[in-house]
Amino acid sequence: MHYNFLTFDVEDYFQVSAFEKVSPLDSWEKWELRVEKNTDKLLELLDESGQNATFFVLGWVAERCPEISRKIAAAGHEVASHGYAHRRVYTQSREEFGADIRRSKQLLEDQVGEEVFGYRAPSFSISEKVSWAYDELYDAGYRYDSSVFPVKHDLYGISEWPQRANCVVKTEEGGWVYSADCVGECHCLREIPVSTFRFAGQNLPITGGGYFRLLPYRFTRYLLNYFLFRKHQPFMFYLHPWEIDPEQPHIGGAGWKSRFRHYLNLDLTERRLRLLLREFHFTAIREFLTLDREHSEILKAS
Repeated sequence: MHYNFLTFDVEDYFQVSAFEKVSPLDSWEKWELRVEKNTDKLLELLDESGQNATFFVLGWVAERCPEISRKIAAAGHEVASHGYAHRRVYTQSREEFGADIRRSKQLLEDQVGEEVFGYRAPSFSISEKVSWAYDELYDAGYRYDSSVFPVKHDLYGISEWPQRANCVVKTEEGGWVYSADCVGECHCLREIPVSTFRFAGQNLPITGGGYFRLLPYRFTRYLLNYFLFRKHQPFMFYLHPWEIDPEQPHIGGAGWKSRFRHYLNLDLTERRLRLLLREFHFTAIREFLTLDREHSEILKAS
């Protein structure tokens, strides 16, 4: 069966990185929490369609709305970590990052009563400059990461990263490299990168709520079919709960570009998501890891 990855970054409308200057961490308590209601709506849509997803839950949200992660797990979806305080990796020291990802992992595991395997960095902020993040993730007990955006960008991305899922293997020198040949047990993490489209020698960002809301739905349909039937690999799709909430409060003070990207076509997202769930098959990332492990056992036995 052809499948794609469906992922949701569970944070609220006032926690996005584009608003961090006008809505810093110490001001979050003043905002109306809408993330639980919006996540409930996503769970209803998934239940109606019979689809499965991975939810990268922000620890700050989980601490204040513990029923979110419990409902996600009870519905059969994967609970994964989005860190605790939604700080981009390169704005933290290694010690701060390690404490953040451990705090979030422990909090979520206590809530759902099962191990949390996956992590996604705020704003996909793992790059070559902070490769030590893989040491911290591995030592904290994570089995996979989904933070790499294979694009050239001034704030994030590793442009040379392959578009397929790969192992991130620790070298004898103590660094980390990606490898397509890691089979079976090894000192590694799986990296499940964000999907990009190769054009004119460059990887272009194509997935995620901003592009889903900006571009016509038929463009998303074309891309998923292209990945499945031309590239023969899953498409990584991600969205935020606030993107199906056109009634959310508006945050003033941010630049026009940030406001444009955040509020554009919020009223169209839910309808488009329903179409997507009807036309394509999705699964949680942990299901892929199970399938991949079984495939590895076959390779070792052959």
